Parts: sequence; C-alpha cells; structure tokens
Amino acid sequence: MKRDLYFSKPLINAAGSLGFAPDLRVLQELGGLEFGAFVTNPISLRPRVPTAQPAVLEYPGGFLLHTGLPNPGIHAALKKYSAKWTRSELPIIVNLMADRPEETQQMVRMLESHENVMAVELGFAPLLADDIILLTLEMCLGELPLIFSLPTEQVLSLGPRLMQEGAQAISIAAPRGAIPPLPLGEGLGVRAVTHGRLFGPSLFPQTLSVVESAAKLGIPIIGAGGVWTKQNADAALSVGALAVQVDAALWNPSNSF
Repeated sequence: MKRDLYFSKPLINAAGSLGFAPDLRVLQELGGLEFGAFVTNPISLRPRVPTAQPAVLEYPGGFLLHTGLPNPGIHAALKKYSAKWTRSELPIIVNLMADRPEETQQMVRMLESHENVMAVELGFAPLLADDIILLTLEMCLGELPLIFSLPTEQVLSLGPRLMQEGAQAISIAAPRGAIPPLPLGEGLGVRAVTHGRLFGPSLFPQTLSVVESAAKLGIPIIGAGGVWTKQNADAALSVGALAVQVDAALWNPSNSF
C-alpha cells in the first residue's frame, strides 16, 4: 500500500547535514528545533570513501563543500541504522544517490520493508539527462513516496512531468559551483579549481524565487538552499513550499531558528 507523504511540522533537515540516523543529543543541542521528518545523509548502493582532497572553501555569502559523499553503502547502512530508524520518533526520509536507475530500484525495494521509512529522496548527478530521471521514476514507483531532488535548472522544466507520472514532491538540490585557485601561500595551499556544493545565506533569494514559481505550477515543492533563519523558512512557506529543508545553518551554534 502506498504510504503518505505528510509533514506534521514543515521544517526538516537536508541530506548531509545531520548524519545517517537521528541523534537525540544532537537534536537537543539545536535548541529544540522541531522537525517534521529526518533526512539521512546520501546513501549509495556500494560504499564510497571520502574524496582524496576534501575542501571547505569560503566565498562572500557562503562556502563550497567538496567531500565525495562518503557512506557505507545501502547494505551496511541498513545493518547499522535501520533499528535506529525504527525507534525514531521522527519519520525517516532516506536520501539515495540515484544516478543509475537499476541500482536505485534495487535500493528502493530494499527500503520498502522498513516501516518508519516515510519516503525516499532521490539525488542525481548535476544536470543528469531528463530521460534517465524519468526512467528512474518509472522503475522505482511502489510503496514509498518518491521525492526528486533537482537542481534549480530542472525543478520547473522537469518537475511537472515527474508529478504527472507519480512523484510525490520535488526538493531543491544544493547548487554546484567552483572556486578558483588560491594564490600560493594562502589558505590550505589549494592550487586548482575546486568544484563542489554551495551553501550559505546568499543562495536564499534564488531558492525563494524557485519555490514561488514551482508552487504556482502546482508542484509540491520542498524549499532548500540558503535557509539560514526562521524568517527564511517562513518566507518559503508563505509562497507555497510544502516543507523547508535546512542544511549548513544547523552546524552554526548561533543559528537563528
């Protein structure tokens, strides 16, 4: 039977921000933030190790993060975390790295037997071809609601088609960018262009625009990107967001939520 996608509270964490399972101590340290669901770090079919040269590079208004998305793989993740997911008071949304439809289908089917998994959020390589994403939807339809995490460029162009064909919601993926080489002797000695995901309050104006446009098209949209304060979250909800994801702001001990 198809499970419902429903948020008792409209605030949720973004994938990659709080680990693979809810930690009550960490949630308490966040000042009593009330989430409607817990989103896991991205999980792939096979284990992934960290990138050889991880980086956190600041730019005005935010920072670039390059990690390689390390994770233990779906089999080890289920063995280690599924009991914690079951015991969690929060429903779990498992974020899957979904670049290969057949592998993604295998992972989704494995998750269908876990009762407290409310939904699956599918993340893709930057600007993966629309037909691959649509094939992933076709192959993964089943008991679990599917949330498609898309870059802003694809939210409005592909989102309506995904909703017509059975997706439950669209979320906004962290945008990607590049930082130029640092001059010799500065920072950590970075001497090449570094690519990665972008975070920070400077992203929010774009997020708000995309949320507003998506809501006008009738897309159940989960706003994300640059949500740094309660006012940001409220603004996204006011223009039609189904829910709002908070990412790196959760790492700031003085966050304004």
